[in-house]
Amino acid sequence: MNLKGRNFLTLKDFTPEEITYMIDLAADLKAKKKAGELHEYYRGKNIALIFEKTSTRTRCSFEVAAHDLGMGSTYLDPTGSQIGKKESIADTARVLGRMYEGIEYRGFGQDIVEELAKHAGVPVWNGLTNEYHPTQMLADMLTVREHFGKLKGLKLVYMGDARYNMGNSLMVVCSKLGLDFVACTNKKYFPNDELVAQCQQWAEEAGSTITLTEDVEAGTKDADIIYTDVWVSMGEPDEVWTERIHDLTPYKVTRHVMENAGEKAIFLHCLPAFHDLKTKIGKEMGERFNLTDMEVTDEVFESPQSKVFDEAENRMHTIKAVIVATLGEPEK
Repeated sequence: MNLKGRNFLTLKDFTPEEITYMIDLAADLKAKKKAGELHEYYRGKNIALIFEKTSTRTRCSFEVAAHDLGMGSTYLDPTGSQIGKKESIADTARVLGRMYEGIEYRGFGQDIVEELAKHAGVPVWNGLTNEYHPTQMLADMLTVREHFGKLKGLKLVYMGDARYNMGNSLMVVCSKLGLDFVACTNKKYFPNDELVAQCQQWAEEAGSTITLTEDVEAGTKDADIIYTDVWVSMGEPDEVWTERIHDLTPYKVTRHVMENAGEKAIFLHCLPAFHDLKTKIGKEMGERFNLTDMEVTDEVFESPQSKVFDEAENRMHTIKAVIVATLGEPEK
């Protein structure tokens, strides 16, 4: 499998075999890391990390991955570059492409990362856009495979706002790899029809299904994976909290949801999670709406079924795999 020179913008661009290859590569690199086996394949090389939206897991994953691979990394926060302000995206891409072997972008529209990729001349990696979150998908699939020993034939249910990066990306990766995907939410929050139709095509080829439902009991019955995310994304105004809490509280992940899924089911969340009031925003929303949690109860989040911290660690191993795959694996 040769992905050298490829951009990593959305998993729509990759075949099931290519996605599986990156998951396999991540597992191999994880084993090397755990064994203390050095894999500094790219000494003397450097990557640029553009963050228009701040992050804990994505930033740390790219920085540790780069360090483990012997590379330098330059972090550009929302005030650290002129991208889109004094300098066009195309010009930024052409400048950074002359200095770095690869460029990561985390920010707003998918069109921005696509524009970077068009002009950079080096691999560009999507660390998150409004529409897609492909690095998270590899981490999720590695976590699921580690737990169940397989991917094909499993049932993954996403609860919450399924219109944006997480709902879109989970539907894409499940349809490509043969997992049954269910968006279980208020119909206002279903993914867009065009993407659903495309994923149904891929799912048919993989022998799996795509289901959109408002019925929590039917949607989560016998699920293998229950997945959720925060109800309000970064950059959205505070006013939407009232609407989202009203619309999505019926789709909170509770003990009842997990029991309906069954003892075998695991809980995943891309984090951060509002499972208690120990954050500034969580406390503010808790006081404002008289809540103790939002998209998931603390009971579920802290339960043995919760694999969220395995999932968080796997961000680093899978991001490392994306870097290695697209820069080219070293000769054996």
